Amino acid sequence: MDFGLSEEQKLIVETTRAFVENELYPHEAEVERTGHLRMDLIREIQKKAIDAGLYAANMPEEVGGAGLDTLSWLLYEKELGRANYALHWTCVARPSNILLAGDAEQREKYLYPCIRGEKWDCLAMTEPGAGSDLRGMKASARPDGDDWILNGTKHFISHADIADFAIVFMATGEEQTPRGLKKRITAFFVDKGTPGFAVRDGYRNVSHRGYTNAVLEFDDCRLNKRQVLGEVHKGFDVANAWLGATRLQVASTCLGRAERALGHALSYAAEREQFGQKIGKFQGISFKLADMAMELKAAELLTREAAWKYDQGTVTEADMSMAKLKATEVLAMIADEAIQIHGGMGLMDELPLERIWRDARVERIWEGTSEIQRHIISRELLRPLGA
Repeated sequence: MDFGLSEEQKLIVETTRAFVENELYPHEAEVERTGHLRMDLIREIQKKAIDAGLYAANMPEEVGGAGLDTLSWLLYEKELGRANYALHWTCVARPSNILLAGDAEQREKYLYPCIRGEKWDCLAMTEPGAGSDLRGMKASARPDGDDWILNGTKHFISHADIADFAIVFMATGEEQTPRGLKKRITAFFVDKGTPGFAVRDGYRNVSHRGYTNAVLEFDDCRLNKRQVLGEVHKGFDVANAWLGATRLQVASTCLGRAERALGHALSYAAEREQFGQKIGKFQGISFKLADMAMELKAAELLTREAAWKYDQGTVTEADMSMAKLKATEVLAMIADEAIQIHGGMGLMDELPLERIWRDARVERIWEGTSEIQRHIISRELLRPLGA
């Protein structure tokens, strides 16, 4: 594994960071204080992102994306992750890779418009009574001739308010497994405006202001069989094959915010004076900075190794879980220590630290909680021993 970056990767980092600092940072205060991302602002930044070649950069080159290898993509994600989440995720969108699983007709209707910035997608799995236990979902779809009838509720569905369609996972039967009966799951495309499909306002969230969540309700929502994504009863196969390294994406955006918080802490420690000297000279501060830098380096190395192994075809679930777990927990630690170093000013909204601190909390929950990641890691350790 080469720890250095290629010239192309350095250019990706420099280009993305410049875009974030020039086009996203100036709008953070507005989004944080209003909790709203204006559509005219979205379109303005979106156009600039498309012109800069940064929009939908996660997609393969043959469908109009940047065709980045996994490490290059994660370097790009890290730089975007420095900014307010709503700004970078909505204005510099990365459509879900699961759209690549669609057939030719579905790609024309859903994939390509998302890559061109004409549509947005959202992914709907989570339910009020089934978070990490996706097999426990109650929302269901039943066949009716050439159609499917969907009923049930999904919640915590990110940016569904602006999405033009949802990729919805529904229980479509049961199968016998060594651990008993399990739900069979099928994925569907559901267009906004379809009768029986309603998008309701979600919950007020302390993390990622401006990045909304919604409740999706299905009441005898009728879909044609052409709106099945992948094969019937094979929804998990579709997700596992196409959702890709989403845990590494979370890890990378966390690294960007952690690095930004550490940068503020370093600058403040080098400038602020107390008792006749810079506070960075006090061990109480300098040791904090050393620990923050060390933990950030460890999280970044875990993430880069997993990215490298992903492209080699050797990555394991534990590799990705370790990276996600470490990066999210390191972000929480660095955000907290950066505020401690700043004292009271760290909690004021003149600095991004209080936002980074608030935003850090959700990272240990979505895309699999820290407890789920530890379960995956320990399971992979114990399985070879027959435990």
